[in-house]
Amino acid sequence: MIDPMTWKFKRKPTLFKSTTVKLRLYRKHRQAQGFKAVKMNATEDLGWLDSPSALQGCVDRLKVVKSLGMDAGVDFHGRVHRPMAKQLAHLLEPLQPMFIEEPLLSEHIEGIKLLSQQTSIPIALGERLHSRWDVKPFLEAGAVDILQPDICHVGGISEIRRIANMCETYDVALAPHCPLGPIALAACVQVDACTANFAIQEMSLGIHYNAGTEDLTSYTKNPEVWNVKDGYINVMTGPGLGIEVDEEWVRRASKEATPWVSPGFVGPGGEVREW
Repeated sequence: MIDPMTWKFKRKPTLFKSTTVKLRLYRKHRQAQGFKAVKMNATEDLGWLDSPSALQGCVDRLKVVKSLGMDAGVDFHGRVHRPMAKQLAHLLEPLQPMFIEEPLLSEHIEGIKLLSQQTSIPIALGERLHSRWDVKPFLEAGAVDILQPDICHVGGISEIRRIANMCETYDVALAPHCPLGPIALAACVQVDACTANFAIQEMSLGIHYNAGTEDLTSYTKNPEVWNVKDGYINVMTGPGLGIEVDEEWVRRASKEATPWVSPGFVGPGGEVREW
């Protein structure tokens, strides 16, 4: 299992010591939970061509995580443009991250293919692809090493299984995107358990999106199914997806529920930037 909790940070070098301390505490907490790998955001928003110094924070944080004995995937989040993405990939390469995720937006398949030829780091993407037809050109181009379809975006178990089978024929691993709730994760786990090229599963336990609200274990009656040991969970044995939803809890919570609004970045000129 991979824990997708990310660290927000500032570019000021003076904060690096504080960030290092937080990362060390974070690592101990995650290792106590059984995790062996984490996923972290690469940067905050960047300009099309930004100062190279804006990339150093990512390098420093990855060094800390690796020095503490954990693997890490680095999520560029599609917010890094090509002039900066190839610089950052080059800087990260000696540190051997598990993968870099969405090094460019998925619309830029030519750029992603070129970047994949310039780095030895595995390229991961897929959350913005919505069917096997969206996935097909990336496989044909040899532009991706780890496919991360989102089971909610592609329409469910049947389609993600078809995508997994397509990936296997191109020697591409499957790592379903899932910073979501227990129902989506349980569905992913069912797919993972019967997929030959399954690699690693993202889960949202303690993710920063959930701070101050509900978490992965909030509205199920058997949250112990998400207990991680030595980087693994047990395959669920219960009926259906293997989780038991507390329907009364959901009804109570829905009365005060408000839609989640995706955050965003605005550049110094007032331009909207990719979040």
